[in-house]
Amino acid sequence: MRKFLFLMVILFGFNLSNGNAQDDLEPFLSFNGMFDLRMGVRTQEDPHEKDMSLGEFRLQLETEKDFDLVTFNVATDFILDPILDEYEVDLERGDGIIDLRQMNIIFSPLDFMDVKLGRQILTWGTGDLLFINDLFAKDWNSFLIGRDEEYLKAPTDAVQLSLFSDRINMNLVYVPKFGADRFVDGRRVSFFDPLAASLRGRNRPLEVNRPDKWFQDDELAIRLYRSFAAYEVALYYYSGFWKSPAGQYIISAKATFPALEAFGASIRGPWADGIGNVEIGYYKSETGAAKNPLIRNSEFRFLVGYEREIATELTLSLQYNLERNLDYMDYLQNLPQSVLREDKARHVVTVRLTKLLMQQNLSLSLFNFYSPSDEDGFLRMNISYKISDAIKVESGSNIFYGKNQESFYAQFRNNSNIFAAIRYEY
Repeated sequence: MRKFLFLMVILFGFNLSNGNAQDDLEPFLSFNGMFDLRMGVRTQEDPHEKDMSLGEFRLQLETEKDFDLVTFNVATDFILDPILDEYEVDLERGDGIIDLRQMNIIFSPLDFMDVKLGRQILTWGTGDLLFINDLFAKDWNSFLIGRDEEYLKAPTDAVQLSLFSDRINMNLVYVPKFGADRFVDGRRVSFFDPLAASLRGRNRPLEVNRPDKWFQDDELAIRLYRSFAAYEVALYYYSGFWKSPAGQYIISAKATFPALEAFGASIRGPWADGIGNVEIGYYKSETGAAKNPLIRNSEFRFLVGYEREIATELTLSLQYNLERNLDYMDYLQNLPQSVLREDKARHVVTVRLTKLLMQQNLSLSLFNFYSPSDEDGFLRMNISYKISDAIKVESGSNIFYGKNQESFYAQFRNNSNIFAAIRYEY
């Protein structure tokens, strides 16, 4: 531990000394980043988890270096986390004292092509915290316990090709080894196990059978997009696996990641004095999923959203999301009596309100997910204040509610939490 702290002081001191150097002596590398101290507690007792939901110190170091033909990027987080208290580095799960967020090179071999090779954060689609065609890795634990929203997106080891033309543009992403979500497994957040029909947590974390063969268990994602006047239209394709566990072995109870192929489209642009978006997706699950109730079936997904400023510095965002099982009769016919039945369709509506005050230094945010089909929801509230350009303080809560512990949001009721943070950016 002392060696770690000593290394952090040396690195930070090196960055400050660069700022005091003579203007005509440009350092080979200059770092920026942030310190983030964050604490959180559960609002009620959870017999499966610690009372503290969050408690970590995070130092991020980020640098970018331009060479003649190549740009090199690195962003690394160094983390002290006594809540999980596991410091052995696992870059896939995001565990340990180091979380490598980015390490890649960018170059342009042709005038109409950019290449990004290495560890990177990937995102596309039109939803606000709802995802249909964004089938890149997410960190759901971070999202549920109160880390900064940027940590919802987990890094991916990939090759990304971006091709540009006057008629249409294309992004092509190849992931040589499957990159799963950093999913809820019980170590930080308790959840409902449908096979056991009970909650489970850190004393019995979820075991998984993860596809992990290089160039065999791979992923491919393609986006074609172009603008028509003020509207951006996109088509999507994905071939890989469900990003979070979507299947389970009945004997070993290990969770699995069934094969998945997805097709989708979206449009986003001005509408009724605001911004509207529509996105659709067809999820084709692996062969045999329709007759196997322990594997998530094929689905149709639909999302429509609208955002506008309804008063000075006050923004309202609304969304409706549908997930519909396409093989529901086969699912029912093969469902064992002991297994809880899922609904044919799941509906979710969201409301986001954001108010800026004090010359936009004070931000108040409320985001509510509500499912009328499950009768449950998830309320996120946040207040942040910029003391200066470098220092920000923040407080917020994640409140889960619902009457049935087996429903999606209500399973996390015991994980409802409040948190506070202070961040220094340099």
